[in-house]
Amino acid sequence: MHKKILVLSIAFISSIVLLTGCLFEGEQSLEEMDTPPESVETVNNLDNVGEDVVEGEGSVEGEEDSDSSEPKEVKRELYLLDKNGMVVPQTLTIPTDESKAVAKQTLEYLVKDGPVTNMLPNGFQAVLPVGTEVNSMNLEEDGTLIVDLSEEFTNYTEKEELQILQAMTFTLTQFDTVERVKLRIEGQEQDVMPVNGTPISNGLSRANGINLHVGDVTDLTNSTATTLYYPAQHDGQYYFVPVTVPIESEEADMYESVVKNIINGPGYEMAGLLNVFQEGVELTAEPVYKDGVLSLTFNDAIFNSIENQTISNEVLSSLVLSLTEQPGVEAVQVTVDGTDQVFNENGETFSKPVSRDDVINASGI
Repeated sequence: MHKKILVLSIAFISSIVLLTGCLFEGEQSLEEMDTPPESVETVNNLDNVGEDVVEGEGSVEGEEDSDSSEPKEVKRELYLLDKNGMVVPQTLTIPTDESKAVAKQTLEYLVKDGPVTNMLPNGFQAVLPVGTEVNSMNLEEDGTLIVDLSEEFTNYTEKEELQILQAMTFTLTQFDTVERVKLRIEGQEQDVMPVNGTPISNGLSRANGINLHVGDVTDLTNSTATTLYYPAQHDGQYYFVPVTVPIESEEADMYESVVKNIINGPGYEMAGLLNVFQEGVELTAEPVYKDGVLSLTFNDAIFNSIENQTISNEVLSSLVLSLTEQPGVEAVQVTVDGTDQVFNENGETFSKPVSRDDVINASGI
């Protein structure tokens, strides 16, 4: 669900102008995960969500009635809040509910003290105010999902407003047919958010960014808004933080610029985010893109063990997650100059390009 670079940049600049003083960062988990059982299914689209999908109408419109062979659990990506107040995607396995549309059920798992409570990862919390109910959801032909919430939704503080918007938007736009989210409260359209007045009349998409951070970039109009993933850690487990930043670069050099930003690590002001690259890591050749695969060649400083020729999981995940945010990039092939084979920390060779799904399935992101 990649968005056009130009659209992302314009939306990011608009967000910076509108949301000055409300910038923060976000995070995400890296925990080893067992192979999911056959009864667990990953939902990647929302093809059957329509205007009349409301609570009480049973299965999603267009779906056949469920039978005993249908999965009883499903993996959903929920954007939660970490201990630093950053919006973070976590993939959780939740029970299926035949009485509700998939998007409605997913959004309900963002409500504090709601059904997600007993399955929250350590250090994370839900974002929507306690008691918030999803009255209805209507999906328009242009991909705009209109979400009508109950009055309880308004019971939040100013500092929570952007967190709520980003968590809702990124959680709902994980479904392929949802491009944009618009908000209603008790049936009334909202031009601004009810507490701090954030403009939302046109709806929000992923192009508005997540955990916005400008840093020391001064020329936003000639920059491209890009989402990078930096590691963070809680209770000894790594997770990855999506941060939308402006990058000053020509489009042809964007891959190299993304890599350099990841290698340099987060700015000192981004508390809790880590730099897991060894000193002196650099590309030894220009990145090469072909048929959805981006090939990168590094010097041997990228190894966390030169003797074993291994690259750490955190380094690889940071690269793959960040670069597959770029339009058209489906996988990343990492090689090291002067080395025939490169291995991960499990001793497995990188014999083929690594996709975003490879990283997510291995890490539990």
